[in-house]
Amino acid sequence: MAEAERIIGTPDTPDATGNGRERPDEAAARPPRGKRRIAVLFAVATFAYALDLISKMIVVAKLEHHPPIEIIGDWLKFEAIRNAGAAFGFGEAFTVIFTMIAAAVIVVIARLARKLYSLPWAIALGLLLGGALGNLTDRIFRAPGVFEGAVVDFIAPKHFAVFNLADSAIVCGGVLIVLLSFKGLDPDGTVHKD
Repeated sequence: MAEAERIIGTPDTPDATGNGRERPDEAAARPPRGKRRIAVLFAVATFAYALDLISKMIVVAKLEHHPPIEIIGDWLKFEAIRNAGAAFGFGEAFTVIFTMIAAAVIVVIARLARKLYSLPWAIALGLLLGGALGNLTDRIFRAPGVFEGAVVDFIAPKHFAVFNLADSAIVCGGVLIVLLSFKGLDPDGTVHKD
């Protein structure tokens, strides 16, 4: 019987309850593993992007041109600023270049998504994609003009640069990618030892 099942191609995967085997129609109804990882990537990216966009809309409407709001004394404040440069305010003269870099990151992630079979990589790339889209939206649609817009930053820890939720998503995604690389896990799900 087992030999007959192997020959006709019945999957050896347990069903959802863990008992027995999955029927062919159940296996066909499930999305392929790679497509699920792509769905996770875009779900994480959409969540990060929406959170960043909503937070910036609130900051522009309620906090810009007002005194900072102290969250934890002077250790953490919400203070609306416009940043034409990169992180820490560097490179304010290169706003167009930062816009092109963000657009290139988005294209690379979209291309890499086709080979994605790792859930941790899907989450990491989703965070990067959502963050890059959040800051790119500012670069395109905010003053002083298209591709030269200043990013809205508002999280101001003491003795540190002011940043936003898109920056946080990018940093978290980057840290996760470094950790995954150190563990030898590739985006396609393979593990290698160096």
